[in-house]
Amino acid sequence: MLFNSFHFILFFPAVVLVYFLVPAKLRYVWLLLASYYFYMSWNAKYAVLIAFSTFVTWGSGMLLGACRKRGAKGSIKKWIVALSFVINLGILAFFKYFDFMLDNVNFFLGKAGLQAVSRPFDLILPVGISFYTFQALSYTMDVYREEIEPEKNIGTYALFVSFFPQLVAGPIERSKNLLLQIAQIDRLNRKTLYQYDRIASGFRIMLWGYFLKMVIADRIAILVNTVFDSWYFYGTVELVLAAAAFSIQIYCDFNSYSTIAVGAAKVMGFTLMENFDTPYFSRSIQEFWRRWHISLSTWFKDYLYIPLGGSRCGKLLRYRNLMVTFLVSGLWHGASWHFVVWGGMHGLFQVIAAQTRKLRDGLYEKYNTKCTSFSFRFGQMAVTFVLTTFAWIFFRAESLSQACSYIARIFTKPDWWALSDGTIYRLGLTRMEMNILLSSLWILFAASLIKYKRNETLDVFLAKQCAWFRWLAVCVLFAYIFLFGIYGPGFDASQFIYFQF
Repeated sequence: MLFNSFHFILFFPAVVLVYFLVPAKLRYVWLLLASYYFYMSWNAKYAVLIAFSTFVTWGSGMLLGACRKRGAKGSIKKWIVALSFVINLGILAFFKYFDFMLDNVNFFLGKAGLQAVSRPFDLILPVGISFYTFQALSYTMDVYREEIEPEKNIGTYALFVSFFPQLVAGPIERSKNLLLQIAQIDRLNRKTLYQYDRIASGFRIMLWGYFLKMVIADRIAILVNTVFDSWYFYGTVELVLAAAAFSIQIYCDFNSYSTIAVGAAKVMGFTLMENFDTPYFSRSIQEFWRRWHISLSTWFKDYLYIPLGGSRCGKLLRYRNLMVTFLVSGLWHGASWHFVVWGGMHGLFQVIAAQTRKLRDGLYEKYNTKCTSFSFRFGQMAVTFVLTTFAWIFFRAESLSQACSYIARIFTKPDWWALSDGTIYRLGLTRMEMNILLSSLWILFAASLIKYKRNETLDVFLAKQCAWFRWLAVCVLFAYIFLFGIYGPGFDASQFIYFQF
């Protein structure tokens, strides 16, 4: 069930209405049933997997709690955590990486002149398995570290793992935030639950998410797909434009899901973590990862980078930890080498930045560079955007070889005349469609600038304005979605990009 589907438009109000009306003790039960229905709308069979992962991690938490009370040895608790990780990551690896591993085995067998291993079965990747697996495992680690008490009510915990707004594409929530909120929903009185300002705010946030998805992401995807699907026909201008367009597409697409999720949760009284913070205003790759997919980057930091030693070791080990973290992050995004290379590039960018920091600082001082000036900061943002866009080519390409060929063609097939002969209007979007896209991007830029300068989301900014201005902004967004959203008689709701991960 996609957020931008007619099914969800009927589902969500019904869930909220019943949630507001049922007795307090049954609220978590109703949301749990709704969440499983939401997940089973894709493939009912795979609900068994999320239920099994829930039971294993809940059981691990209970065992860890029992060990803590009895003063058991630390080694026993480590074995419990290890077993929980092996089982859950084993399931994830089987469904997500089995075919990838088999393809690589067959590649090397072919090089050795041996017979390839036949594929025993075809696997369909369960939607959201990477997200809910990481969310469940973070609970196990939080209990092990004694940062949270084990949740005794398996129903409450099951809702934490399967909470439908953020179930299939994040944000990846922590037990210290979402689980504690779920455990207290039966204590919320009607007055607190029915707060108009909070509900209205939640719907405004959802509206912004739909604008990002249906007006910008799905429209710019047409241009991106046109070029990437036939990249060998195009030259420098079109290839660079498509790469930059994909940077915007994946940001708006993924941010739209997280934004709708945050808004939907807020309508029901839950606060989810912020997942994006104007990442393309970053002045370095390191800052980019503090602003991009925050729930995942902090997960890898807390549960992989720091346990490996983090920055508390020598330079070489610190760089090793950084590279391992980003290579694993790349593999998490997809079972293919081009994803691994994408992650490795981001790690390498940061290693190079760290190694050259003293040299750059010396050059800035020698040439009296005004590092606080707008031009310098803008230059840093531009360089960071170029580096991330370059890496996104590997992310978007179908294979590593295609990504390399795409980049090679950028540098070997110049066609600067395409900037003035109307070629850019023959990339799947008409002149009118391009104008709609450009006006939408200006709205996105204005909202991003408010967030960057004032550290306020668009909704917080609107909440501080007069009522007529808030309604005007809502009407403009609604009009854009209704008039310019990508839908119609033959509409097939586009799948959010991060569903495949």
